[in-house]
Amino acid sequence: MIVRSIVKPSEYHDSVSLMLVARELAGLEGVHDAAVVMATDANKSILAGAGLLTTDIQAAGPNDLVLAVSAVDEPKAVRALGKAQELLKWKASPESAGESRPKSIRSAVSLYPGANLAVISVAGRYAADEAWEALRHGLHVLLFSDNVSLPDEIALKKYGREHGLLLMGPGAGTAILNGVALGFANVLPSGPVGIVSAAGTGLQEVSTLLARAGVGLSQGLGTGGRDLKKEVGGIMMLLALQALQADPATQVLVLISKPPANEVAQAVLTQASASAKPTVVCFLGGELGALEMAPNVIPARTLQECSLLAARAVHPEIGDIQAILKAEKDRLEQHAIVLKEKLQPQQRYLRGLFSGGTLCYEAQVIWKDMQISPVYSNAALQGGLALPDSTKSYGHTAVDLGEEEFTVGRPHPMIDNDLRIRRLLQEARDPETAVILLDVVLGYAAHPDPAVELGPAIRQARSLAYSDGRRLPVVASVTGTDRDPQGLRQTVSALGAAGASICDSNAAAARLAGMIVSA
Repeated sequence: MIVRSIVKPSEYHDSVSLMLVARELAGLEGVHDAAVVMATDANKSILAGAGLLTTDIQAAGPNDLVLAVSAVDEPKAVRALGKAQELLKWKASPESAGESRPKSIRSAVSLYPGANLAVISVAGRYAADEAWEALRHGLHVLLFSDNVSLPDEIALKKYGREHGLLLMGPGAGTAILNGVALGFANVLPSGPVGIVSAAGTGLQEVSTLLARAGVGLSQGLGTGGRDLKKEVGGIMMLLALQALQADPATQVLVLISKPPANEVAQAVLTQASASAKPTVVCFLGGELGALEMAPNVIPARTLQECSLLAARAVHPEIGDIQAILKAEKDRLEQHAIVLKEKLQPQQRYLRGLFSGGTLCYEAQVIWKDMQISPVYSNAALQGGLALPDSTKSYGHTAVDLGEEEFTVGRPHPMIDNDLRIRRLLQEARDPETAVILLDVVLGYAAHPDPAVELGPAIRQARSLAYSDGRRLPVVASVTGTDRDPQGLRQTVSALGAAGASICDSNAAAARLAGMIVSA
């Protein structure tokens, strides 16, 4: 194989276009592998692992676009790179977008005067300006973009609060407003539970577990991950909480976040206590003491427990939640014994490869409770250990592949499985890997059929280990519903047929993986 590359300085294309071009190149005759990404340090490391890193790419900067192919000979490599440039040029042309569309928020408001919400997903350096434009036109905003400065976020949210407008974000990947799913979201039944979440996949996990329990959603509001920091003050969580407290369709409230700043947590709990509506609060990894003291507040340790408690607030006949969790734990322990017996002595470490940042965080909270340590992560718990290099595992590892370091110039792993598959095979080749944990998130905007790619990859990973004299357990959870475009049951069935052990929730999957490596 020969490797050839092109560097295009300061050229920007949206990440989905880059993914589609790379896939088309990889399908060309004589092409072994291909990548079309921005030249960030993380992407360079990934290219190096794939054998696609050239000296030209190594010298490129993070704002440069790079095209790389490995092919059987020079003519096929040159042809593939030429095809890539043609495709990028076509995707950037106005004709490729189809029908004429507004080119600014101002023109969109003129064309759709009844609109009251803007969804903003542009490069981070432009996102704040677009959000200001939307707010000043009286629109609520779902700010999907990240890379927005903290001072800009604070100013935007203060303006929104003063004018009665929601500024969900930055980095708000999920919302369900009046039954309409925005960003990464699932097909859910309507119902009495309203969720305010500073965590997109946290909102998805809890809402889909509720749906499986027969409980629907009134609203699902995302705030962005930094909203409960001291500097921001929980502006959007407080505003959204007040709105749901006044909403007659919302009977039970759910609040989800990583541990907030102490003064922000107190403000949120004070507001939660101002309503008679039961409020389930999951501050993942936070102390439960203050929550237990607040009137009308029901504390939850995990997203799974959060969903069970909210479901019981609607249907009291669900019964003893701790008994339900204890029965599940007993079943998982029996399964873990069977899987663990087949491991070789050198297989000691768990490797979590996550597409959902909140699910990665929840798993680490559970492993901490199980006294599995140390766990290294690129999205570590407060006081946890950071991975020296996010592209390589070390000991017990939890990697959030949706972190910005991996998504600059590359689609989110909920959309594109390529990066996770490469990492899955990398972990399978490591003789110290005892178990691999995957989260699979379904719904709108996610990959149309993740199992069709992850299933064969799981088979290949287990085969690689087997050829080296090892068995390799793969544990997975699927966040979704049967009404999602991908279908929950179909996805679970396909992943199970590939040899994965499928758990009903991310928390259960994390516990099973932890039990496999526990002494």
